[in-house]
Amino acid sequence: MTDDQQATDLERWTAAAAWSRRPALDPLETMTWRSERHPSRSGTSCTVIMLDREPDWERFREAHEWGTSLVRRLRQRVLDPAVPTTSPVWVDDHHFALDYHLRRRPVGGSGSMDDVLEVARQVALRPFDRSRPLWEGMLLTGLDGGGAAYVLKIHHALADSAGTVQLLSLLQSATRRHTPDKPVLPADEEQPATDTVQLARDGLRDNLVAAPRLAAQGLRAAASASLRPQTVLAETLRYAASVRRLAASLPAPPSPLLADRDGRSWRFLALSCPLADLQAAGRIGGGSLHDAFVAAFAGGLQRYHAAHGVSLEEISIRLRVSLDRAEDPMSGVRFAGAMIAAPAGIEDPADRIAAVRGEVLSLHTERALDAVRAVAPGIASLPSGVGAAVLGVGVAADASASTVQGPPRATYMAGAKVLGMYPFGSLPGVAMAATLLAHADLACIGVNVDELAVRDPEVLRTSLQDGLDEVAALGR
Repeated sequence: MTDDQQATDLERWTAAAAWSRRPALDPLETMTWRSERHPSRSGTSCTVIMLDREPDWERFREAHEWGTSLVRRLRQRVLDPAVPTTSPVWVDDHHFALDYHLRRRPVGGSGSMDDVLEVARQVALRPFDRSRPLWEGMLLTGLDGGGAAYVLKIHHALADSAGTVQLLSLLQSATRRHTPDKPVLPADEEQPATDTVQLARDGLRDNLVAAPRLAAQGLRAAASASLRPQTVLAETLRYAASVRRLAASLPAPPSPLLADRDGRSWRFLALSCPLADLQAAGRIGGGSLHDAFVAAFAGGLQRYHAAHGVSLEEISIRLRVSLDRAEDPMSGVRFAGAMIAAPAGIEDPADRIAAVRGEVLSLHTERALDAVRAVAPGIASLPSGVGAAVLGVGVAADASASTVQGPPRATYMAGAKVLGMYPFGSLPGVAMAATLLAHADLACIGVNVDELAVRDPEVLRTSLQDGLDEVAALGR
């Protein structure tokens, strides 16, 4: 290993050690944790990592032993107060057992990618043991051609899809060879003993102490509003109109083909294309990689509908809009969902990308883009059943699409080269969720499909890949 590679690895691992050190869940993470109703309202995301060879199991296991000691969050569990007077906190799991979280098995079948995705689907559909750290990994061996696959399941309270990829990128190596003298953190101080009742009691005490200050703030805000009632009324109406556009009405007519869905039965599909081609296509259309991906996705959905004799000009797609700021710490859940009318019926791929770009830009003028984050503290303080019901209010798009930046260079896990990383999100009311992960020179796309809505997933797979190839060809 060169000195530069060793320095790069050390920098990444140092960053991994600092990953997610907050003691409590923030309001959005708390809302995700308490409102979960797996699998229809799941907080699970899953990543499938394809490897060029089977890593040595002992080395692979030792790497996880080291990684979970470096990133303390991976050995912590969520402790919820007995009543929701405050946010849950992360506490060390003194009974942490790596062999519960990390397993291996032959993939079975013919060792194909489809066999890998079927195992990954089964892993993702199993609910977490919420009394343990919120991750599970499974190494699949016996793939056709001598390769292997690693399936990582992680809860959104621990990290969203982007956070999961970020963590994986930090822990993967830049070289195939073993790295001696990896950084090891000194043991953290012992956490003070607490339990669910004590946590609830502390939350109630803090709320009582803060009540006079919050009341004073409310009175000052009311007094300020009374001095400019017309301005406050206009701002309120504009915000309400923005909420209505983002969450209360669909931007395009609902698809008759995708209407029946409950999010309970999943099917994973994997697509790919050269990353450079998709990036170039985005530039030609005056947009970004994300715009090109959404245009390809919409074109694929148009093909799927045409195959069933249904005309599709526009389709409602929910996009992941990042709310990250430069000063934000690593990990956490920092994005907003917003819907657009994706122009599926525009034949020319460059024009379709340009149209998507226009739709995406219009989102940034919406005042209510962070509405979910704004109401999260209130919803998180409700009993979990009430909070879940509140989140179910509103309309859901037919599909969702998001883009995640992966490692820009080749990476390795215990000596095995990573050939591709395919992320699969949950289905929050949509018929399918597609996520693009840019890994080295490949655009890896994972699609989670509601099997109730899509009765012939092979036709969907072909349609989506054709739509992707069409847009990628624009960039060659």
